[in-house]
Amino acid sequence: MRRKYKVLLLALLLGFASCSFTTKKFDNPDKDKLLIQVITFVLENGHYDPVVFDDAFSEEFFKDYLDVLDPVKRYFYQSDYEDFAKYKLTIDDQIKATDITFFNVVHERLVKRIAEAKEIYTEVLSKPFDYGKDESFNTDYEQIGFVKNKSEMKDRWRKQLKFSALSNYDDIYEEELRAKEKDPSYVMKTDVEIEKEARESTLRSIEIYFNDNLDDFQREDWFAIYVNTIVEEFDPHTYYLAPNSKEDFDQRMSGKLEGIGAQLQKRNDYIKVVALISGGPAWRSQELEVEDLILKVKQEDEDQPVNIVGMRINDAIKYIKGPKGTKVTLTVKKVDGTIKDITLTRDVIELVDTYAKSSVVKKDGMTFGVIDLPSFYVDFKDYKNINAAKDVKTEIARLKSEGIEGLVLDLRNNGGGSLPTVVEMAGLFIKEGPVVQVRSTGKAKEVLEDRDSSISWDGPLVILVNEISASASEIMAAAMQDYKRAIIIGGKQTYGKGTVQNVINLNTMLRNNTSGDLGALALTTQKYYRINGGSVQLEGVKSDVKVPGRFSFIEVGEKDKENPLPWDEIDSAKYTPWNYFDYDLVVKNSENRMKNNQQLKLIEENAKWVKGKIDETQVSLNFKKYKAELDLNEEEAKRFESISDYKTNLTFNSTSYERSLFEKDTTDLKEKRRRWHESLSQDVYVEEALNVLEDMKASQRLKKIATANAEVKK
Repeated sequence: MRRKYKVLLLALLLGFASCSFTTKKFDNPDKDKLLIQVITFVLENGHYDPVVFDDAFSEEFFKDYLDVLDPVKRYFYQSDYEDFAKYKLTIDDQIKATDITFFNVVHERLVKRIAEAKEIYTEVLSKPFDYGKDESFNTDYEQIGFVKNKSEMKDRWRKQLKFSALSNYDDIYEEELRAKEKDPSYVMKTDVEIEKEARESTLRSIEIYFNDNLDDFQREDWFAIYVNTIVEEFDPHTYYLAPNSKEDFDQRMSGKLEGIGAQLQKRNDYIKVVALISGGPAWRSQELEVEDLILKVKQEDEDQPVNIVGMRINDAIKYIKGPKGTKVTLTVKKVDGTIKDITLTRDVIELVDTYAKSSVVKKDGMTFGVIDLPSFYVDFKDYKNINAAKDVKTEIARLKSEGIEGLVLDLRNNGGGSLPTVVEMAGLFIKEGPVVQVRSTGKAKEVLEDRDSSISWDGPLVILVNEISASASEIMAAAMQDYKRAIIIGGKQTYGKGTVQNVINLNTMLRNNTSGDLGALALTTQKYYRINGGSVQLEGVKSDVKVPGRFSFIEVGEKDKENPLPWDEIDSAKYTPWNYFDYDLVVKNSENRMKNNQQLKLIEENAKWVKGKIDETQVSLNFKKYKAELDLNEEEAKRFESISDYKTNLTFNSTSYERSLFEKDTTDLKEKRRRWHESLSQDVYVEEALNVLEDMKASQRLKKIATANAEVKK
C-alpha cells in the first residue's frame, strides 16, 4: 500500500541540487489544470529519469490512485471500479491535455460513497457485536477485492468496526480485572455493559474521524492527493507538497517543533513510530519506542480516545501534535503485540538536541571515543556555524584531548542530510581525494572531492550502520569502506537510497501568478555513486562485519518501496586505499566473536519472531480466541525480555568540556547524557565496535613494526 502523504524532513533529503528549466508560459485560468500543467512540465524536464506518460503509466496510476483513496476497500463497489476502469488506459492522455475528467468522476463518486458510509457505520454500531461468534478479519487489505452489493459492504464495515471495538472491549475488560484485584468488593461490569461501552467508544472515534477530517476535506485537498499520486509514479522520493504541507515543512525548517518528539510513518493501515527525537517528550518517557504502532489518541480534556487506524498520516498527526504543556495519551501496540497507554506532555523540541554528541570510554587500559550522529544536518543560511561536519570535527578535537586511541562513528538510524556536509565530513578522516560521484541526466559525472589535506582523525575508525541508515550515511560509509579507512559494522546492507532531491517552489515557475499558492515539489534530480563506481541504490552498503538487528527481517529499504530507480554503475574515480591495518584479520576476529555472542543470537531470534507477527494478518473476532492470542504473544515475548537487560562492563562518560557545562546547565543536558551513556553500556554493537578498534590498533602496531624492520633491512 502506498503512502498517501509524506512529510518532508531535511534529514530525508540528500542535498539541494540546482535545477534549471526552459522558460515556458503557464496561463491556464483553471487552477487545477494549471497545477497539472506545471507539475508535468517540471517532471518531464527536471526529473533524473522521467517516466513516459503512456498506457503503462496510466494503468499503474489507475491502480495506485484507487488504492490511495480507498485502501481498506470500504467505500467503492465493484461496479464503481468497473465504471472507473473505462479510463484505465486514457489517464495519460488526459494528463497531457490537462483534462481532469477521471479525477472529477472518481471524486464525485467518492463523496457519495462517504456519505453512504456514515449511514452504514451508524447502523452497524447500533447493534451489539457477538464476540462468541467464530469469525476472523484479514488486516491485509491488498488481498481483498471490492464488494458487489450493499449487503457485502455492510458486512465488511461490520467486521472492520468489530475489530476496532474488540480492542476497546479488551481494554475495558482489563481495567475491570485490575479494579477487582485492587478492591475485591468491586462489582465488575457485565459482558453486555462492556460490549456496549466498547461499541459506543468506537462510534465516537469514527464520528470524530469523519466529522473532523473527511467533512473538512475540500475538493482541493482531494486534488492534491490526485497530483501526489501522479508524482509518486516517478520514484519513492519525488512527491508533491500541497500549500498546507509546505507550511509544515517551513515550520520544521525553522528549527523548532511542538509536539511529542517522534517521527511517524504510515505502514499499511497503521501509524508507526520510526524515530524519537533526543530530548523530546517521547524520548524522555522511555515508554514509546521505534516500531510501536499508535492505535488511538486521547486529548487531556476528552473522555474518549480517537481511533486513528486507517487514518491518513497528516490527519493522525493533527491529533498527536499540539501546544507545549498539553497532555496526550497514546494507545500503542508494541512489537510483541501487547497494548499499552502512554501519556506524554507535549513540549517544544529544539533541533539542537539532534546534533552530534560524543562520549569517552576506557577498555582494557585504552581510551576510545564514540560520536553519535543522528543526521547530516545543515543550516544553509548559516552553514559556517551550523553543520554536522563542523560539529563532528569539534567533537573529535574534544575526544583527542581525552587521549582516545580509536573512534566509533554511530550512523545507525541516520536518514541522511546535506551532500556538501558529508563530503566535508569524510575529509576529516582522509588526507584528500574523491568522496562521492554525482550524475545528472545527460551530463558528465561530477566527482566531489575533499581538497583539504588536513586530517582530524587518522587513527582506527569503526562506523556503525543499520538497515535504515540512508542517503548521506551511505555515502560516508561507502567512502570509508572503499578507502579501507574504516570497518563498517551493521546489518546485511544499509537502506539503499542512491538519489538526490531538490525542493522546487512551483510558484516560481509562474509569471504574475493570480491562481494562488500551488505548493512545492520534491524532485529527484541526480543519482550518486561510490568512488569505486558502484551505486548504493537498492543494494545499500554491505557491512564488513554483518550482525543481526531488529530490522534484519523487516521490509524497510529502498528495494521494498514502489517505483524505485534501478541500480547501475559508472567508472571508478582515482583514489588510493589506506591499508593501514590487516583488514581480513580484523574482520575474521570480529566474525568469530559474533558467532558465539548469545545476545546477538537472541536479537536475531526476536527479529524473526517480530517478522512472523507482522506477517500474521488474520485476526480472530472471537474474544476468547483473540484474548488467547494476545496472552500467547505476551508469553512468547517474555523470552526476549533479557535483551533489554544486557549489560557490558563498560562505563561511558562525557568529555571534560561537556562536564564543565553541567554546572550551569538549564537544558537537562546532564540527564540526557546520563541516559545516553546508560544505553551505550547496554549496547552489544558498541561493545563489538570497541573490540574491533582494539584489533585495529593491535594490527596497526604490528604493521608499523613490520614496516620499520623492512626499512632497517634496506
